[in-house]
Amino acid sequence: MKTIIFTKQAAKDLDALATDEKAFVTAGLTDYAVTGRGDVKALVGRDGFRLRVGAYRVIFDEDATTILAIYVGRRQTATYKRK
Repeated sequence: MKTIIFTKQAAKDLDALATDEKAFVTAGLTDYAVTGRGDVKALVGRDGFRLRVGAYRVIFDEDATTILAIYVGRRQTATYKRK
């Protein structure tokens, strides 16, 4: 299992979600950290990856032991345009 670390912005993004949405995104991220399975793709034009959890996206970077969640947001918003 990989350790999940949230940046300050990712923690704010997650806290802004409704309780059930927050649990859904957290469960998807935890499942990926434990099993390595999930809808993950490398980002184009920048470093990092995205994890798709329903209508939400988690932009993250990872190494052998850690997942660093950078942003959490809906696909329809500017989640991919953040830097």
